Amino acid sequence: MTADDRIVLDLADEADTIRFGEDLALALKPGDCLALSGDLGAGKSTLARAFLRAIADDPELEVPSPTFTLVQSYDLRIPVAHFDLYRLADGSELDELGFDEALAEGICLVEWPEMAEAELPKDRIRLQLTHSDAGRRAEISAPPHAAARIRRVLAIRQFLSDHGHAEDARRFLSGDASFRAYETVTDAEGGRRILMDWPLRPEGPPVLDGKPYPKVAHLAEDAYPFVAIARHLRSIGLLAPEILAVDYAQGLMLIEDLGQDGVVDETGAPIAERYGAAIDCLAHLHGTAPASDILVAPDHVHHIPAFDPVAMTIETRLLLDWYLPWKRGGQPVGDDERSAFIEIWSGLIAALDGAERHLLLRDYHSPNLLWQPGAEGLQRIGLIDFQDAMIGPTAYDVASLIQDARVTIPPALGADLLERYIRSRRAQGVFDEDGFRMAYAIMAAQRNCKLVGLWVRLKERDGKPGYLRHMPRTLTYLGEVLSHPVLAPLRQWMAQAGIEFSESRA
Repeated sequence: MTADDRIVLDLADEADTIRFGEDLALALKPGDCLALSGDLGAGKSTLARAFLRAIADDPELEVPSPTFTLVQSYDLRIPVAHFDLYRLADGSELDELGFDEALAEGICLVEWPEMAEAELPKDRIRLQLTHSDAGRRAEISAPPHAAARIRRVLAIRQFLSDHGHAEDARRFLSGDASFRAYETVTDAEGGRRILMDWPLRPEGPPVLDGKPYPKVAHLAEDAYPFVAIARHLRSIGLLAPEILAVDYAQGLMLIEDLGQDGVVDETGAPIAERYGAAIDCLAHLHGTAPASDILVAPDHVHHIPAFDPVAMTIETRLLLDWYLPWKRGGQPVGDDERSAFIEIWSGLIAALDGAERHLLLRDYHSPNLLWQPGAEGLQRIGLIDFQDAMIGPTAYDVASLIQDARVTIPPALGADLLERYIRSRRAQGVFDEDGFRMAYAIMAAQRNCKLVGLWVRLKERDGKPGYLRHMPRTLTYLGEVLSHPVLAPLRQWMAQAGIEFSESRA
């Protein structure tokens, strides 16, 4: 271990120890071994209990001492095996307790690790608790990757403390397909806020003209766009979270909690009323004056990028770069096939030259739409995850909602939503319905070409295979939208490529 891998933390009292245990629950991941050392009464059991209850998100979770059983297992969000090796006769007995299997599946929390020093993983996280005045001192040594995660959760705790939330409870909420993660932050009175953890990331490999994918596709890389778009949406009467605190350098935001009620029922089926309210919000947005430059801070103006032909094309190429090779058992797409696909998309994108353009939120679908019980009108839908917003064809977000990537929208409901949107836009004044319908078909196809590749990339590159469950739905949507005449060349190319679509839905 190097000096950089050592972390020293003073814990003033038992409450500090509990909070530290809870924060560690946000830092550790499957495969981590946390070795807890310290004299009797140093706080090992207190910290272990807080750690387990935080992962369980259950303050009443029974956490019996494993002194006599030697190991206690917990089937939680991340499985945890809690070992107490005080009574272990020989370190070789660790294997009989199922240690390796537990570590492969989740986290191993080990008290009295001294009893199996040679048998425990060399890259374990060592945490020594000692008495210090009225409190305790925690000394941590860990491999660099684990130490970085621990430092991150401690930095978040300091951020919360700086903004008046030093004693609030933190719990894991979710992660998304990017590097962002979310926590709930709850005060003593039960008031809840959302912490967005958005660390800056090094640039990835170049994909076009020496630029990495996020820059070519105009994906947000810091918190300024989120703050800018949130303020703009609120200014035009839509509901976006209030920004309560932000640290742009560290990539941390504390925002208003808009609740957890979504637009689908307990079975995952769409609730028509809520999707209707969401389409009304889009129609309202597209009837307002578009913004292009938004003042975020005295020294920063966010310029909303254009969803330009380069960005559109690079997204469709995910089908070539990820989906088809995966479908073909690793065989890359040939040059002629690739060139034909890109040429078809060049023509389709050119056909959008006259399409209506406005602010598009990019992922306007069920995970990012929060129902507000008791609210009225446009305030019934809370909007989140709009940091990648761009200026582009208005049809894009409409297609994103009606062909929801994570929810199967029945064709009848999809048709009703499209007609509802068109009626609202007609009521606002001059509206080119035929041009919009053509743009809708192109944008729906563009988004679905991106998604079929994205699901594979998330599995193959990012180790997130769960997204593949959306593949059949995405292919079904793509097959349906290809019926529009403007997409005839793309339909023919896909037939020749052997891309199969699910049967049409009733």
